[in-house]
Parts: sequence; C-alpha cells; structure tokens
Amino acid sequence: MKFHFTISLQQRLALTYVLFIGAALGGLSLAINFFTARTFNALIKENISGKSEEIVRVMGDLYNPLVRNFDGPAVEALGMHFVHEGYIVTVEDRRGEPVWDARSCDMEQCVEIINDIAFRMERDFRLKGGIEKQRRPVLYNGRTVGTVNIETYGPFFYSETETRFLRSANRILLIAGAVLALLGAGISIPLSRSIARPVLRAGEAARRIAQIHSIQAVSDPSAGPSSAGADPGGLVIRIQDQYKTRELRDLSRSINDLALELEEGERRQRQLIADVAHELRTPLTCLQGNMEAMIDGVYTPDREHLESCHEEIMRLSSLVADLNILANLEGPLREPGEVLAGPGEGEKSRNLPRGGPAGLNKTNFDLARLVQAAAEQFVPAVREKGINLHLDLRESPVIADYDRLKQVFINLLSNAVKYTDRGSVCVAVTGAKTPGAVWDVTVADTGIGIPEKDLPHIFERFYRSDKSRSRSTGGAGIGLAIAAAIVRAHGGTITAESPCGEGGTLFRVRL
Repeated sequence: MKFHFTISLQQRLALTYVLFIGAALGGLSLAINFFTARTFNALIKENISGKSEEIVRVMGDLYNPLVRNFDGPAVEALGMHFVHEGYIVTVEDRRGEPVWDARSCDMEQCVEIINDIAFRMERDFRLKGGIEKQRRPVLYNGRTVGTVNIETYGPFFYSETETRFLRSANRILLIAGAVLALLGAGISIPLSRSIARPVLRAGEAARRIAQIHSIQAVSDPSAGPSSAGADPGGLVIRIQDQYKTRELRDLSRSINDLALELEEGERRQRQLIADVAHELRTPLTCLQGNMEAMIDGVYTPDREHLESCHEEIMRLSSLVADLNILANLEGPLREPGEVLAGPGEGEKSRNLPRGGPAGLNKTNFDLARLVQAAAEQFVPAVREKGINLHLDLRESPVIADYDRLKQVFINLLSNAVKYTDRGSVCVAVTGAKTPGAVWDVTVADTGIGIPEKDLPHIFERFYRSDKSRSRSTGGAGIGLAIAAAIVRAHGGTITAESPCGEGGTLFRVRL
C-alpha cells in the first residue's frame, strides 16, 4: 500500500519561508562567527605579543645598574601578577642565573592556571594547543643585562574577561536569531496565506464552473432551470481580481474570463435551441394545420393547398440545409488568429477571428469574376427598386472554394438590396496583385443601417436587428452567420461598419 503525502500550497509556502529564513540566519550566524573569530583571534595574538613585550619592558625597568642586578621583591610581585594573567615568567641575570622563577616559587598554582586555560579553550572554543615558550633579552642602555623566559598557552588563549565577552556575544547572536526566526515565521504565515488564498479561490471557482457546466451539459438545455438541478445562472461566478501581484491578478482574471465565456456559451446554446425551435415551429404548425384541414375535409387537396404545404417544406429544407452548412464549416476546434483593425472613429465593427476546419473544395479563380457573377443575380431586383448597383472590380487571383465564397457575397448582396430603398449598392475589390496578396471585398449600401447595439451580434445565428421585418421577408437570421463561417474557414475575416446616425452599412471581407 503506497502512502502519498500531500501538503497544501499555504503550508508549502510557509515552510519554504521558514526554512529559507532559518538557513539565511544560520548562514549569517556562521559567517559572523567565522569572520569575528578570525578578527578576534588576530587581535588576541597581537595582545599576547604586546603583553610579552610589556613584560620584558617592565622587567627591564626593575634592573638596578648600581648593583648590576634586578630588584628581586619587585620582580616576584610583578611575576605573580603576570602568572594570574596566564604568563609563566622566569627572569635570569646576565650570567644566566635565575633571579626569579614562577614555577619554583609556586609550581602548583602555575600548573593550575595553565590547566584552567587549556580546559577553557578546549571546552568552550574547541581549540587545542600546548605550552609555547619565548626567550627575550632584557636591554639596558643598549646592552643585554638579563633574559626573560615567558611560557603561555599557544598558539593563543582567551582570558576570563575575553571568554565572558565571547559567551555574551554568542548568547546575543542566539537570542537575536531566535527572535528573527519567530518574526520570520510570524511574517511568513500571513504572507503565504495572502498568496495561497487567491490560488485557492481560483481553484474553487474552477471546480464550481466545471461542476455546474457538467450538470448543464447532461441536462436538457431547452428545459427550465429545474432540469437535473441545473441553474442557468450558475456560471455567474466571479472572484476578486484586483491584486497587486501580476501573476495572481492574471490568474483571477483568467478564471473570470473563463466563467464569462462559458456563461455566454450556455446562453448562446440555449438561445440557439430556442431559435431553431421557433423557426421550425412556424412551418410545422402551418403544415399541421393544412394537413389536418385536408384530412377533415375542410380543405380539398388541390394545387393551391399542396403548393402552400410545399413552400413550408422547402422553408424547412432550407433551414436544415443552412444549419448543416454551419455544422460543416464551424468545427469544434478553430485556431485563433489575428483580428483586423477596427474601423475609424465614429464607426462600429464586428471582427471575427481567423481559423476554421478544412473540407473546402479550393481551386484557382478570379475573385472579381466571382463577385460579378454574384452581383448579376441582383440586377433585376435593383432595377425593380430603382436603386443603383456599382461594381469596382480588378483582377484578383485566389485559391478558395468558389461555391462557398459565392454564397458569402450572395448573402451580403441580398441583405444590401433588401434593406436599401433608395440610393445605391457598391461592390469593390481592392488589393495589390502580389505573391501572398490580401484582397478586400467591400459591399456598401445606403440603406437603413444597423443600430449600434446590434453590430456586435449580427454574425450570430438567428440574430435579427429587426425581428418583425426579417420574418416578413422570410429570413431566419442565419445568412450572415453562414457568411462569417465560410470566411473564417478560408482563414479570412469579415467585419461590419455602420456610421452612427448616418445610415448605410459596409461589409468588408478580407481574404
């Protein structure tokens, strides 16, 4: 049985901070001890050397030139003083005869002092050494009058005062380290919590989004909110995204964008089903009424009533064919691409991203001739309405699906002619005939225009800026969605512009 140990992000961050602070404090303490010890030891060695010179100088001051010898009682007094400081002193005259010897005077005390120094250095400072001897001459008026032998614990030793100082310094460092460690832990815990909290919120929001989305996916979208426990407003999940840390702010905003996009997707899915049901209901109701009337003998199955049923069947067939086109063109995976720059100031546009599935029957042809062929189908309609049709075309070779693109411009021209009662419809092809050329086809009219609030939605399925007029003219609100899907499948973009308050609409297809 395998045991998997897990730790929360907050605990990991707090532990990381504490370990980092501990390691930093430990390293800092070691560095301070190392450099302080080196400096302090150098100072101690210098002090020992200075003390030795002081002993020689003081002993030289005790030389009496009248008797040509040292002041014995004074030498003994100073010698015992130096013994207590850790210096075993022996003074000899110029003949090498001992004037005073600390070991001969009090051997037991000298041994005890040296052993105490050795024990203190080994116990407290892990420094081992031994007895080191120095032999220095005593000079008087430039001539040697005696010798001073100095024995000390070497290479150096700490006096009791120096030992107390070092102990106090180490104790202060330990206390300061403990205090800083506690402060670091106290700071790291709320800091790690402040970092982990947004991540936990984002994770919780993502789980809620996935749970709600899965519930809605298995429920009947056309049913009410009670279906399978789904809540149509359940994806309205937002988390705080006003963080000063850029990564946390980006993460929170990404979750909010995801929730918004899924919410919009759910709304469009439900709207699509409702729109399809509405578009199917009208012809099916008409067919049902006619068929029941003929079955009941109210209507006779004559040509007029059969033609009425046939029209409704053709309307259903056209709707199903349009939906099938959209299903073929709009695959579930579309690679995003660049978006064309929007129109100038005062204009509104709807830009659609590039990308789309394959499956197009691409051939080489002249885009201008395709546009002309599509425009010729509307010559009778523009004459009947008394408007003008202007074509500004130039040779524009492309590799594309001829029939699909022709359907695009037929749909655009159909809308332009339908909603233009006076003025003109202008179609133009622009671009440079170069390798990898980009061609722009514009369809502009002087009709009623598109309201500003409708521009962002005109390429959505079943969307109508004027629902009553669209139904009266037989449109299902799917033509521009098909046009956009075909252009997208070719890797192009389609935009719509309608200057505020001026009327008229301009569609631009870029291939």
